[in-house]
Amino acid sequence: MKIFADTNVLISAFTARGLCADLLEVILLDHQLITGEIVLDELNSVLLNKLNVPEKKVQNVLQFMRQHHVEPAPENPSKIKIRDEDDRWILESALRANADVLVTGDKDLLVISNKISQLKIISPRGFWELLKK
Repeated sequence: MKIFADTNVLISAFTARGLCADLLEVILLDHQLITGEIVLDELNSVLLNKLNVPEKKVQNVLQFMRQHHVEPAPENPSKIKIRDEDDRWILESALRANADVLVTGDKDLLVISNKISQLKIISPRGFWELLKK
């Protein structure tokens, strides 16, 4: 499966042990990891400015992520209305990358999951449960 990882999932995966770190490992072993240029920009900003991760470590994370599919920033956001307008760019990136699944902890994206047939939007816990089946 092509799995698009949202910013919050990647932040958790790279900064803490737990579910998202385990998910990233499974995705890397058994699936195709996808993310977007917009996600990497946000990841960079959060790691540096909010979490004060050393710049060298942030660059290592970004370099690692660029070894996998990074969808270029779309020209326009998704036409689907989402409470947080920034999430429309993430959604459009996942759609353009032809991802099968968008894994996110973002409630604004999770609540629209029934509006999109070509992309499954699921929480990290929901994706973990899906993998166990």
